[in-house]
Amino acid sequence: MLELHFGNMMEEVIGEKGLSLTQIERLRENVLGAHKQIQERKWKELAFLDLANQKTDEIKTMAAQIKESSDYFLLLGIGGSAMGPKAILEALKPFHNYVSRPCIFIYDNIDPRTLHAVLSIIDPARTTVNVVTKSGNTAETIASFMVMWHHLQKVLGDDVADRFIITTNPNTGIMRDVIISNRLPFLYIPSDIVGRYSVLSAAGLLMSEVAGIDSDELLRGARDIVNRCNNKELWENPAYLFATLLFLMSTEEKRNINVMMPYADGLKHLSEWFCQLWAESLGKLGFGITPYPSVGTTDQHSQLQLWMEGPEDKVVIFINIDDYGQDESIPDVFTKIDGFSNLSGRSLTELIRAAADSTKCVLSGSAKPNMTINISHLDAYHIGQLFMFFEISTTVLGFLFGVNPFNQPWVETGKNSIFGMFSKACQQKEQTDSEAIDKGSVCWKL
Repeated sequence: MLELHFGNMMEEVIGEKGLSLTQIERLRENVLGAHKQIQERKWKELAFLDLANQKTDEIKTMAAQIKESSDYFLLLGIGGSAMGPKAILEALKPFHNYVSRPCIFIYDNIDPRTLHAVLSIIDPARTTVNVVTKSGNTAETIASFMVMWHHLQKVLGDDVADRFIITTNPNTGIMRDVIISNRLPFLYIPSDIVGRYSVLSAAGLLMSEVAGIDSDELLRGARDIVNRCNNKELWENPAYLFATLLFLMSTEEKRNINVMMPYADGLKHLSEWFCQLWAESLGKLGFGITPYPSVGTTDQHSQLQLWMEGPEDKVVIFINIDDYGQDESIPDVFTKIDGFSNLSGRSLTELIRAAADSTKCVLSGSAKPNMTINISHLDAYHIGQLFMFFEISTTVLGFLFGVNPFNQPWVETGKNSIFGMFSKACQQKEQTDSEAIDKGSVCWKL
């Protein structure tokens, strides 16, 4: 079970730059208010908590059919529709495409060079394309879908519809019209689930099953976190305490950057998923905490200098793993050279733990607040726990800031602007503006 170690956030350990018990206790009533909103489901978007109890029979059946009929599985999505699946794949099936079929590609941008590279690899007759868009209106995903539909249709003709699965919401969006008019297979993301909270819906679970990852284990981990974080007592609820500590560091200590640093290559994409969840949920009304993705031990060699002597505006969050599932002994070679003998006979697990511990000690010894999330194994159960832990923590932190942790008004504005840029009126204005710039400005080129 996930553990939260927060001693290095407290003044007893790091001195005056740490938090006191009094500061935390002063926030108790605010946390109880957040707990009440969750328990009474004051927000329909809290439906993400119910994903832990969903049935996966349909997803498993569809995944089995895909594995039988396809050598390639291409997920088209952006934001939460792609970052979550990518986090699962990289954590639990690293180098999947080198050892397993179907090969999985997650196309989460509209860079034409990347798409052409994918098209040069896949066989249209042996490819399943999963279009994932919660809103059903995301321009980048729809454009990618249009390109893929045209590419496959040239080869497959009327059978092209058999190679697509649409994952979207059941009520709105133009992708729903495509499903109906072309009788495409589909999976629904519940309407009340926000895209960045959707990783444990069909948005992430279908790809998981295609990759051979048990979706029920992901949900079991999430379910255990929901049960554990159902406790109103602040000191017994790790998600509530995590949110409280970071809220106080932001509002009272002006530490508004959170560095997420897992000590595992496989969690690098989960760190990036966390950054979207944190930024899009909390950055409102002048509030927010800037998330920063990192990975140990790599970024000890690139960022630690900044954390130690740069601005006093950061909290470092470590993720540690007890058992990596594999290990490698460091052999007795070059032992006559100073330094090599210190490593001989040790293991890579010992080395990565020593690196993590040394970083924590250096930070704490210099009064730099940090805390550690610990999991015993890097498996589907614990990945499910991490997803749900961060989603609950984000929700509580949003309530403490007094912002809506589920909307994203400027993201929606950006989405609408993309479509608007292609309207005739906008194109005409763009041409007029361009002509004015050409006449009244100097363009410097190097």
